[in-house]
Amino acid sequence: MILYSLYECLDFKSFLFLICLLLLLIDLIRHKNPANFPPGPWPLPILGNVFTDFIYKTVDQVSKVFKMVKDVLITQGETFTDRPVSPLFDTLYKGRGLSFNNGYSWRKQQQFSMSHLKNAAHLTLWSNNAVANVIGSLLFGHRYEYDDVDFQKLLQMSAESVFLTGSVWNQLHDAFPGIMKWLPGPHQTIISNYQELAYFLKEKVEQHRQDWDSNNPRDYIDAYLTETEKRKNDTEAGFNIDSLVWCTVDLFEGGTETTTNTLRWALLYMIKYPDIQEKVRAEIDQVIGSRPPTMFDKANMHYINAFIHEVLRKPNLVPLNMARTARKNTTLGGYFIPKGTVMITNLTSVLYDKHEWETPDTFNPGHFLDSEGHVRESTWLTWSCSSYFPPPGEELSLESQVGFTQAPLPYKLCAHPR
Repeated sequence: MILYSLYECLDFKSFLFLICLLLLLIDLIRHKNPANFPPGPWPLPILGNVFTDFIYKTVDQVSKVFKMVKDVLITQGETFTDRPVSPLFDTLYKGRGLSFNNGYSWRKQQQFSMSHLKNAAHLTLWSNNAVANVIGSLLFGHRYEYDDVDFQKLLQMSAESVFLTGSVWNQLHDAFPGIMKWLPGPHQTIISNYQELAYFLKEKVEQHRQDWDSNNPRDYIDAYLTETEKRKNDTEAGFNIDSLVWCTVDLFEGGTETTTNTLRWALLYMIKYPDIQEKVRAEIDQVIGSRPPTMFDKANMHYINAFIHEVLRKPNLVPLNMARTARKNTTLGGYFIPKGTVMITNLTSVLYDKHEWETPDTFNPGHFLDSEGHVRESTWLTWSCSSYFPPPGEELSLESQVGFTQAPLPYKLCAHPR
């Protein structure tokens, strides 16, 4: 009634201006921060920060907070285990799987997956094939030929989805799901790709159910089916066929894309810095020689371990990690964080902190070596079989293409037998 009276008193432009002003005021009130809330970049009215370009770089300017990131991920890790609801991915996952699940169900699914995997026995195209086949063997006990058309399509869709997830279209869908679900765009590609990947993996699950032996699990799917049978009375844990499909989607896609990009960065740094490549090869020759490597060699390969750690640091593979949500009211860095607050951990500020790294903007394995040339932790990768260098005329760039993960720009290399 009041709005109608105002409409009678005002011309159309004035009435429209008043409505916009009212909507703006409502938005400001709804999103008013509580007292002692952490500072941040100013959002646009209604739209928020959806159009902030390269948000991890923007966040880097306002949150040089190594300790606070550590608090969120480690010290208060139990407080920030939940994930915020993403309308786009909630359309697909519906609270299932590992990446977009919360509470008791997530904890049990995550514990089971970690337990099983710990006990499991073109350059982009090549590395994607190799990594996906290793992960596929763990998950559903099958490897594919590199020229398998269906498998290649699956890998391409997976890589495309991860890249598009970091685009503004995903943010727009999450901001305006009711509108965006009817509009065409890359966000629809994400949905259709995930649905096709889930359909592919559901077929794998059905095949496993035909000859599943609870006493002789062959892979992750068999082990999950066995766990589902054990937990049939624990419905809150969420062990069922649909959850199995989406857990497998998470493990297959997440493991393939991040591992592939890590390997691509490692090879790129090898080519870019031949002196580092030579040190890696020299250590392999010294420690291993011509015999096959063993797990016991890890402790003696200090430079290679440092190289691997630096490959995990310098590319800054997932600059903002996956968002988390506070499960309860808490305090962080002296600021009040109410329950339900979405936390984005700026890993860029940690991986490039000038107080933690001697030369943060430079690829330097020495960051992980002490004065005696030792590292505290060990990992293993083999680089001894070949020398790596770019083809004639190939210019290398250490710039990245940014999606949900940061991948190196496409490049070519030559592997020269020693």
